Amino acid sequence: MKRTLCVSWVLLPMLTSMAIVAAPTVPQTTDAIVAYPSTKRVEHVDTYHGVRVDDSYRWLEAIGTPDVAKWVEAQNGLSQPILEAIPAREKIKQRLTQLWNYERYDVPVKRGGRYFYLRNDGLQNQSVLYVAESLDASPRVLLDPNNFSGDATVALGEFVPSPDGKLLAYSLSDGGTDWRTWHVRDVATGKDLADELRFMKFREVAWTADSKAMYYARYPLRADGTGDDSKQTSIYLHRLGDQQSADRHIFSVTDHATRATYPQVTDGGRYLIINLYDGSQETGIYFQKLGADGAPSGPVVRLIDTFDANYDVIAEIDDVLYVHTTRGAPNARVIAVPAETGGMSKARDVIAEKDVALLDVAVIGNRFVGQYIKDAYSLVTVSDLKGKQLYDVKLPGYGQVGGFEGDVKDTETFFVYTDFLTPASISRLDVASGKTSLFRAPKIQAQTDRYVTEQVFFRSKDGTRVPMFITHRRDLVKDGKAPLMLYGYGGFNIAQQPGFSVPALVWLEMGGVYAVANLRGGSEYGEAWHSAGTKLQKQNVFDDFIGAAEWLIEQKYTSTPKLAVRGRSNGGLLVGAVMTQRPDLFGAALPGVGVLDMLRYHTASANARHWSTDYGLSENADEFKAQYAYSPVHNVKQGTCYPPTLVTTADRDDRVVPWHSYKFTAELQRAQGCKNPILLRVETRAGHGAGKPVWMQIEDWADQWAFLNTALKMSY
Repeated sequence: MKRTLCVSWVLLPMLTSMAIVAAPTVPQTTDAIVAYPSTKRVEHVDTYHGVRVDDSYRWLEAIGTPDVAKWVEAQNGLSQPILEAIPAREKIKQRLTQLWNYERYDVPVKRGGRYFYLRNDGLQNQSVLYVAESLDASPRVLLDPNNFSGDATVALGEFVPSPDGKLLAYSLSDGGTDWRTWHVRDVATGKDLADELRFMKFREVAWTADSKAMYYARYPLRADGTGDDSKQTSIYLHRLGDQQSADRHIFSVTDHATRATYPQVTDGGRYLIINLYDGSQETGIYFQKLGADGAPSGPVVRLIDTFDANYDVIAEIDDVLYVHTTRGAPNARVIAVPAETGGMSKARDVIAEKDVALLDVAVIGNRFVGQYIKDAYSLVTVSDLKGKQLYDVKLPGYGQVGGFEGDVKDTETFFVYTDFLTPASISRLDVASGKTSLFRAPKIQAQTDRYVTEQVFFRSKDGTRVPMFITHRRDLVKDGKAPLMLYGYGGFNIAQQPGFSVPALVWLEMGGVYAVANLRGGSEYGEAWHSAGTKLQKQNVFDDFIGAAEWLIEQKYTSTPKLAVRGRSNGGLLVGAVMTQRPDLFGAALPGVGVLDMLRYHTASANARHWSTDYGLSENADEFKAQYAYSPVHNVKQGTCYPPTLVTTADRDDRVVPWHSYKFTAELQRAQGCKNPILLRVETRAGHGAGKPVWMQIEDWADQWAFLNTALKMSY
């Protein structure tokens, strides 16, 4: 089964005579003093639990207005000439282009005897979807997103073949937005049907067993006919050939203000699973039986509605639902639940909790394929339906795996393996025998054997043992002189595992060391590790990252003038928090598409409010106190010397909206107490990152690495 994988105030104008746009003085290197564009401040105060909080840059939240557009233009007008003038930039860009030019594949999806997979010949801006009639047959192009727009910013979002393999449902994203428009393509002819589904984000469609209809979740409409992502989603049934306006409404949440819902159809098409989501550890499962035509044939049954853990239906066999859950098991387990009213009272363990976390599990060929994590690297085991372990899947090394998708009756599945020095290779697993065989392995134009990855452990502020991967030249001399990039994330139950990256390899070739810290908030050690980095304990994540930096300096891998920190999204928050808490510790900072205003992050969309399971809400007094203590926007201090900083975001990011980065940049530029530059780079026609064309990625990375080449005084 393919599974689909957040007050009172006063507003008065102030300093209205200050121009929004000023002609910047453009220095040739980041050693010169930067003249920043003027940014107006308004008198705006919010009151939270009796605490008055200034928000003088609230006007920057008005994305798309002329004033904000002019301000963004001025910031790009400052940063781009500086970055483009850095002598090493062109050399870095050329090497990024050379290394990016290698053939790569994604994991195949098998439906109706056909194999569907993505392939990129190297520098194609978007990967191309192929279909093959058998594993050994010559594939043909089914869908090429590179033809959709001149600048390659219309991207393929997701694709879901029908059970019989004759049709392909696929989504498109325009300019990086999370909004999706779904289409249906005839696999034999390569022509699209008339069907079109809109007002959707994040979740895939779910085909009925007869391949004639799809369940999907969409947002309600605003008065102007656009989707309203401040509201909850509802589930609909679309029959091929119908207009979306004629689709049958199936389910909406009516007893809770924030829970979202999305559909899943079990293998064989006998059950509609109604998943409810209010954050990573607040999920529920309802279901309806389906008739032969794929339509609901019975009432909605609230199977699991405690919202006390994470629940994920992985398969249905003989009216029993197999569920992956963290209920009573921080490292997760698999339970069998009868598909009936009160079924949870009869639930039984199938795969018990182990001392390592079970991140994901699927039922393929009537066997459980479980993906575990141990000290941040992957392990895979196969068990029978009674939970008896049959064998471990042999992996190429200590790295990260993904894939293992398929149906209950499939006899084969595919998976991807990668580590810091090994590009993603695709292998096939014969589920019955346990035999693996290589399907595709890329070749790159680089000598990776001159580098090595080691895993170390250090103690955080409270004594917690935290792992970290460090990749460097084999002949590294630990004298504190090496430039080092420290990357982290630390949130949302997402582990940071070994994985190949062209930019990271270029960084190594530039003479750098690349370190990845496995901070609390992730899933490296199960739900206990995750929850230890959330809400009132979020500071643990920042302490872990600071501890990693201090350890690397103490062990002479690097030194403060040579140490850069980088993170994206929740990792952008991480960088923003540590650079405001310990500006003396870092030589440079790269906060990307970050969540940086912690008091207002949840106002942007219903999806953003769901992040409250990690962040908490400023509406709650204790959580406000914790947020206010670390929120990057609210902890910039006037006259402090902050490290050279390149803030990056995108104007069409509707997941972590760009006003976070705008407000943080404005605060830093106003407060900066030394000549270190604070630059903002705003990508246009791009979003949070998914679907970003290769040419745009190369330009982005060339700017970031060039900035560090100067800030850390590298000699590339």
